[in-house]
Amino acid sequence: MDLGITVKDKITGFTGRTTGRAAYITGCDQYLVAPSVLADGSCPDSRWFDETRLERTDENEEPLQLEAEKPGADIQAPVK
Repeated sequence: MDLGITVKDKITGFTGRTTGRAAYITGCDQYLVAPSVLADGSCPDSRWFDETRLERTDENEEPLQLEAEKPGADIQAPVK
């Protein structure tokens, strides 16, 4: 599964973009899903989901690519 695509959790219906990936030796890989900002401007928390629980919402969607001059933990995340 690509990072930067829109997905939906099959169980809860939680939707958002994949922004992180964790690969485990046990094979239970997970993705961090970040939901959209709400109408009031608040930002809901991102959540981790097992890969098998997620489905793409649009098979033709191109992964979102955000580029920073210098990626790293010492700079603020890009906002789009």
